[in-house]
Amino acid sequence: MRLLRLTAAGLIAICGLVGIVAAAGAQSEVVSGRVDVVQVNGLIDPSNAALITSTLRGAQRDGASLLVYQIDASGAVDTNIAPIAQALRDSRVPVAAWVGPSGGGAKAAAACLALATGYVGVAPGAKLGKPEPVYYDDTSKKVVCEDPAQPATVVKNVGTLQDFVASLDGKTINGVKVTTLKGQPGHKTLTLDVHFHKLDLTQQLAHTLNTPWVAYFLFVVGLLLIVFEFFTAGVGIAGAVGALALIGGCFGFSHLPVNVWAVGLLMLGVFGLSIDVQAGGLGAWSFIGAAALTAGSIWLYGGSSQLDPSWWILVLVIGGAVLFMLSGMTAMVRSRFSTPTIGREDLVGEMGSAEADVAPDGVVRVRDALWKARTNRATPIKAGDSVRVVSVEGIVLEVEPESGGAKDYRHRS
Repeated sequence: MRLLRLTAAGLIAICGLVGIVAAAGAQSEVVSGRVDVVQVNGLIDPSNAALITSTLRGAQRDGASLLVYQIDASGAVDTNIAPIAQALRDSRVPVAAWVGPSGGGAKAAAACLALATGYVGVAPGAKLGKPEPVYYDDTSKKVVCEDPAQPATVVKNVGTLQDFVASLDGKTINGVKVTTLKGQPGHKTLTLDVHFHKLDLTQQLAHTLNTPWVAYFLFVVGLLLIVFEFFTAGVGIAGAVGALALIGGCFGFSHLPVNVWAVGLLMLGVFGLSIDVQAGGLGAWSFIGAAALTAGSIWLYGGSSQLDPSWWILVLVIGGAVLFMLSGMTAMVRSRFSTPTIGREDLVGEMGSAEADVAPDGVVRVRDALWKARTNRATPIKAGDSVRVVSVEGIVLEVEPESGGAKDYRHRS
């Protein structure tokens, strides 16, 4: 009886030992299960950095079998990628990168992060560039892009993302043997439990605003629309859209290496063009404004030249701004504040009413037509009050209150 008990105890111990060995062996191989695919596009900015780190933590927390980053991106701005690259190398979940689709590529910081995954596939027609400079806002900063002891494996001409995931079956990544196919030999199929991740709407908006040419375009357009609203003497749709565009441009600038003096030149350019709009014709300020706008556009960004907007975008924005201000805006102002009379000097001495406060600039109605108006700062005029025209300067009327102002000589008794 005692011998029987000893035998049973021995069998139980052997089974337990076998179970422990089997469990230990299972840790080196991941069965087919959940695959997380993360799309990373454009600059590696705070939005993309947050996407990469959050999906890496999520894959490890949720026990994903494989994490694949689909990369079509370039350099980093306002982001420290060193800890991200280290986290990719230290991941408990197998991590790989597919550079694609065709025509895309990974360079600078994006190439550095791809190499940090340990296994990289490159689509036909795509390119895995050099990881230098890693940072576009500071080209002197360096980052260790891959583990010298275990350099990344790079495989080219991997057709599609699905082909890449299938090709990882049986590969050892981050010390773990990956299984991405299921079924019998010769009849294996890719696992269906694939989860795709990309920037949410808020992150995508921030990422778009961080695009250099978008920030530049919005900033200039915002200035132009605000000037337009000023000349139409109201606060309407153009002013609201211009304010939003200006805020969006400033948000993008906050994450990009802008030269403050170049931003000042952009503002000077629009201001200079506005002066000649006010004067009603082409003058010296038109040339000063156009030159300032051009210089500010060309030297707007510091750091890598990769941030500079394309030449055709510069031509579109600069040329469009000049034409808008000197042609479209001038015509609009003349049309809006025109008068049905032929001789504008005949307006001197005419009575009218203030459509908006004139303090010192505003809008008045004289002879049933709207005019831009100006008065002495010491005698502001409230909306609805009567006004008298004392002089005409181009398309601007010099006015005074009905009482307390001198009358024109032609109306003196």
